[in-house]
Amino acid sequence: MTKQQTPIKEASGEHVLVNGKQIWVEREGTGEPLVLLAGGPANNHLIFQPYFSVLADMFEIIYFDYFGRGKSERPEDFKEITLDNDVENLEGLRKALGYEKWSVYGFSYGGMVAQGYALKYPNSVNKVILANTLHSAEMWQKNHENINREIENQFPEIWSTIVELKASGVQSNAPEMIAAFNAARGNELVRFYNGANEKLRANELSLRNRDSAYAFDKNLYYTFCGENIEFFIGGELMNLPDFRLHLKELRMPMLIIAGRFDRALYPKYSMQFKQFAPQAQFVMLEQSGSFAHIEESDRLFPLIRNFLQN
Repeated sequence: MTKQQTPIKEASGEHVLVNGKQIWVEREGTGEPLVLLAGGPANNHLIFQPYFSVLADMFEIIYFDYFGRGKSERPEDFKEITLDNDVENLEGLRKALGYEKWSVYGFSYGGMVAQGYALKYPNSVNKVILANTLHSAEMWQKNHENINREIENQFPEIWSTIVELKASGVQSNAPEMIAAFNAARGNELVRFYNGANEKLRANELSLRNRDSAYAFDKNLYYTFCGENIEFFIGGELMNLPDFRLHLKELRMPMLIIAGRFDRALYPKYSMQFKQFAPQAQFVMLEQSGSFAHIEESDRLFPLIRNFLQN
């Protein structure tokens, strides 16, 4: 059984000048600030709406679009978008909005921004939540290998087409390769406990279709991740740090969340957070894939609320 869709409220927002760039910000609620870091790395804040509004009764929820994504200013060259720059712009945003400290919720790629930020600016952070995220470029590579195994096993007829394309020199960013992976319904297969829950993103996707500012930018994605990302990481991913070596240095309270049925950010690697950040609270959600805030919202949000309040 799938949950009911809730329409996204198209919240009012504003552009804020951060390190010389116009960054789009939306805020709702009152209380201690919690900033949400989207994944992708080409995604925008819509991935969190309307789900996080449930916390706005006790916390101020800050949605924003990274530089080059969503409604924020675009760079002349997508190579300007790096993890280090996302970290610096996050700190710049905190200062511009006038917060002494805030808590951060990093989802997927956003969890890597959160780790980098907490390590570089620990005095700016109250608490850290890492949700369905990665700790290294190695994990990113292994995730794609696991996704490919799932497609090979569940859609062998499509996988044979993918193998033929790859053998002929077709890369991940080619339209025919993108079409082949789409035919395998990858999001349903590897990112959800119940594949039908992919439909719960329909509101977000419809907003993307209505407003080109929210469209997923494939050029940005392949510049950052590499033109052959479905098989080998490249681009900016090659410069990502291995956060496993430094997670024990973090002294602020940390909550780490993983999904048992996440075949992309899969448990074998997600559970390494327990080893390298033993000081953190680690929770495995048993009926989630990559999107805990969609599939297990009735468990996730009380968990977040209790963690932030305590």
